[in-house]
Amino acid sequence: MTVRLHTLPNGFRVATEVMPGLRSASVGVWVLAGGRHERAEQNGIAHFLEHMAFKGTSRRSALQIAEAIEDVGGYINAYTSREMTAYYARVLEGDVALALDVIADILLDPLFAEEEIEVERGVILQEIGQALDTPDDIVFDWLQETAYPDQPIGRPILGESARVSRFGREDLRRFVGEHYGPGQMILAAAGAVDHEAICREAERLFGHLPPLLHPSRPEPARWQGGERREIRALEQVHFALALEAPAWRDPDLQTAQIWATAMGAGMSSRLFQQLREERGLCYTIFAQSGAHEDTGIATIYAGTSAEDIERLALLTVDELRRAAEDLTEAEIARARAQMKAGLLMGLESPSSRAERLARMLQVWGRVPSVEEQIERIDAVTLRDVRDFAARMAGRTGMALALYGPAEAAPHLDALRERLAA
Repeated sequence: MTVRLHTLPNGFRVATEVMPGLRSASVGVWVLAGGRHERAEQNGIAHFLEHMAFKGTSRRSALQIAEAIEDVGGYINAYTSREMTAYYARVLEGDVALALDVIADILLDPLFAEEEIEVERGVILQEIGQALDTPDDIVFDWLQETAYPDQPIGRPILGESARVSRFGREDLRRFVGEHYGPGQMILAAAGAVDHEAICREAERLFGHLPPLLHPSRPEPARWQGGERREIRALEQVHFALALEAPAWRDPDLQTAQIWATAMGAGMSSRLFQQLREERGLCYTIFAQSGAHEDTGIATIYAGTSAEDIERLALLTVDELRRAAEDLTEAEIARARAQMKAGLLMGLESPSSRAERLARMLQVWGRVPSVEEQIERIDAVTLRDVRDFAARMAGRTGMALALYGPAEAAPHLDALRERLAA
């Protein structure tokens, strides 16, 4: 499989990867603008814009956008994250040009019709309401906000209902004008693709775009930590604990991911074995380490009863502290194997390949080989992970979010003291 890159004169980047034997392709445009690029009064606008892209252009109605792809058996969708917004499609190899044309159309020529804005506003308000009714979803928004208070990276991607209720056409156009320049876009395609043909289409569809005169940078992240406790009469307490973790380009990135995998990824992980299998304190528990451009967040989540929340929280902190002392080579080897298998299995999909192309270009400005990624994972030693675990245990800036019958849960200061003991 060969990765090929090309940059148009206006800064628009193209990345392709041929996957021999496939008859389909995944193609999309990743825009380097997401939730953390919003000002406070714009919170939720990037996600609103993603929705509105599908609501009609000068050439196609909302129905015609869907029909153009689905009539040929394809699939089209989009998503908004904190650092990018993606518009992508999966089609057969003969329909790649069509998919690119539709994606360019919705990106560059959305009508933002007033009646469609009102319809979609209702849809998004329903989406916000659904998230608020999903405890193991909303608790992560609260955790992010607690870790990064009063900052774009800490605000919810969906936005708050009061702000979303006020957005209009000019708000959408303003955000596009501020962030949707060719230098902020990456066209990524994987599967049954022709690099030269895609570059020609990119030139035709995006080559005329003028670069942004003053591209903005997101506000730097400032980890703070703290506690948010929402008492509700639910069946379970939803417990989410976080520590600052490495950013994308931090040399400790793979170490953090291996540590999180050993701590709470899968049935063999420490937290699963200790808190679920041995003590029966929860049904769901996991740990993960996520990265952003200039920060990262290591998260532990569990759901438990009101009677067990104190014990679960204290034992979780005990496991964090103990990891610095007695993580074993077998645990690290297992975590490495899980990470490598996850990477390789994921890349059997053209959609995952295209996503990886865009993400690597965003982070590194190039696309490292899969072999290079595996070498970085293999280079992490037991000593590296134990030292990292010790540094994490020594950090005082934890963030804690609790939702449900959490009256008996330890407060953050008590958890900090126990972790430092």
